[in-house]
Amino acid sequence: MNFEPTEDRRMLADTLNRFVSEQYGFETRNAIAYGDVGMAPALWSQFAELGAIGALFSEADGGFGGAGFDIAVVFEALGRGLVVEPFLGALLVGRALAAAGSEAQKALLAELIDGSQIGALAHDEPGNHYELGRVATRAKREGDGWTLSGAKAVVVQGDNADLLLVSARTSGEIDSEDGISLFLVPGDAAGVTRRGMGRMDGGRVAEITFEQVQLGADALLGEEGRGFATLELTVGTGVLALCAEALGAMEIAKRDTLEYLQTRKQFGVAIGSFQALQHRMADLLLEIEQSRSAVINAAAALDADRVTRERALSAAKYTIGRIGALVAEESIQMHGGIGMTWELPLSHYAKRLVMIDHELGDEDHHLARFMALGREDAE
Repeated sequence: MNFEPTEDRRMLADTLNRFVSEQYGFETRNAIAYGDVGMAPALWSQFAELGAIGALFSEADGGFGGAGFDIAVVFEALGRGLVVEPFLGALLVGRALAAAGSEAQKALLAELIDGSQIGALAHDEPGNHYELGRVATRAKREGDGWTLSGAKAVVVQGDNADLLLVSARTSGEIDSEDGISLFLVPGDAAGVTRRGMGRMDGGRVAEITFEQVQLGADALLGEEGRGFATLELTVGTGVLALCAEALGAMEIAKRDTLEYLQTRKQFGVAIGSFQALQHRMADLLLEIEQSRSAVINAAAALDADRVTRERALSAAKYTIGRIGALVAEESIQMHGGIGMTWELPLSHYAKRLVMIDHELGDEDHHLARFMALGREDAE
């Protein structure tokens, strides 16, 4: 199999990298990331005009990409600039719409792709630990519609979202994969309360409560009680996106550390000439290449059968979690005390790498999942 990027993907990567470099500099990024809104609507529109959102979806869904490698190209470029705009939400909500939506629901894809609507996945709940099938939020039939009640935690860009994709239990036990349904809920619907807050690595998250939210029959996405498969498929694309984003962040941490080793002098010579630091940097380069291989493997497996796909995704997320923490620690240590300062971009890349490990399942969760899927395949 040829893993070389196509000409179109190279052009997309070049365009995004150039735009991020020119328009999303470090000071600009921090002003956006730690501001009250946690994103820049004007830049979000420009990203959409460049085709960065459209590249995440197939032509049939109104985009011009949609393959695993297209997702990886976009998010690696975003990771290089620590972009905080709501790409992940657009990907998650859009892929769920594409997989299970009715024709009327799929019409919403156009608004996600052109950036006029912001989407967010509201699945994680207070007290849960990455268990995809554990859902306590409830939806009950009321006439032709539904009544939704419950709470969701750490919803990325949840306070800015126009459209929420909400998982809710319509039957079954709290930790059963059966009985989970997915609903499309307007962010400003009556009974929806959002409490936004800043993330330590920039951007925004929200705690969202649903108090007797009245929904029409058209709010149900896919079949009642059979939303787990769509949820798993959707979250899988998000795992790939986060792994690619981490890879982009690692590349910049590596670049900046190499530059520091080549310019910082001690005893009259560059510290990069010290053998101990050379060995540590060589080990780091090998680990980052291993991360790239894991991302490539996950991107290639995105359209494979379920077990192959999910094992490749969990393997990549475990690898990224382990190596991301290593890159953050080693890069800071080789910079010395300056590596921890707010003014140095490296500290922000390190924070993002650590936080990516905790999104959509940390390395411990995905290692256990990888092993469980292997046993399942053997049976």
